[in-house]
Amino acid sequence: MAQFNLKEAGELLAQELEKRAYGDAPENLYAPLRYILSLGGKRLRPALTLLGCYLFDDDYKKAVEPAIGVEVFHNFTLMHDDIMDDAPLRRGQMTVHEKWNPNIAILSGDVMFVKAYDYIMQVEDNVLRSAISLFNKCATEVCEGQQFDMDFEERAIVSEEEYIEMIRLKTAVLIGFALRLGALIGGASEEQSKVVEEFGVNVGLGFQLKDDILDVYADQDKFGKQVGGDIISNKKTLMLIKALKQAKGADKAELLKWLEVKEFDKVEKVKAVTAIYDRLDIKEMATSKSNEYFDKGFTALQKLDVPDNRKQLLKEFGIYLQNRDH
Repeated sequence: MAQFNLKEAGELLAQELEKRAYGDAPENLYAPLRYILSLGGKRLRPALTLLGCYLFDDDYKKAVEPAIGVEVFHNFTLMHDDIMDDAPLRRGQMTVHEKWNPNIAILSGDVMFVKAYDYIMQVEDNVLRSAISLFNKCATEVCEGQQFDMDFEERAIVSEEEYIEMIRLKTAVLIGFALRLGALIGGASEEQSKVVEEFGVNVGLGFQLKDDILDVYADQDKFGKQVGGDIISNKKTLMLIKALKQAKGADKAELLKWLEVKEFDKVEKVKAVTAIYDRLDIKEMATSKSNEYFDKGFTALQKLDVPDNRKQLLKEFGIYLQNRDH
């Protein structure tokens, strides 16, 4: 069988997603679902389910249906997150609640969650219970992470440790689950599937920390979301947490001013806070922390008992996330 290719796996999944009807009526329930799934994206999480399967079994296509479930669930979380954040753009296009309205977006997201179960259940009976149990744990943790994220909006001080735990729950556990689900479908032992998950959670942490950096420093045309959105909304990212800790004198006063002001020019705020980050070397500090988690993920691979060429695919995936610019 030909060598597994993550990009080709993503393209395969995109084609499979297009074939799915999800439901017909009422149109305003299913059209938003089809819309958000049509916006593209890298399809990394479902592709990781296929890769997790391929690590242990050549026939990775038997993981396609559960992988679609992973992608549907991921987009459900994006749809609801966009409502909570009042985000205008998703992948460069109008968010669902902007294109329709928040009530439609909530209900369409709800049906996506149900559809995710439909697809994830398409596994062999011997791993069905584990698959659903792990999915339930993952989905619960994602909700916990989102609630922590919202709670942090009401707090003046959030510690670095609290922030890392929040992004572990909100982002990293889904990457770990996607890989572990595929590994179980591929016949991995419980122990080996946990190793794959450990890799996924750590690179997921590195991925989110890198995403925080890109939110400030990415090229708008490549990023697909509003650059500086975290600054505009006073989001308690690691970058802001470190800046509040490091800033002194005029920088501290200016940063606190921008955090407290209610009416402001968005472009001016983003420019001013970014300048403070630059003066304090915040980007470098956040990059170092991000790389720390990528390194933990790569170290976990030493415990993985699969052929080196397959293990290398996971490492290359981690390196790709580490070096991405959008």
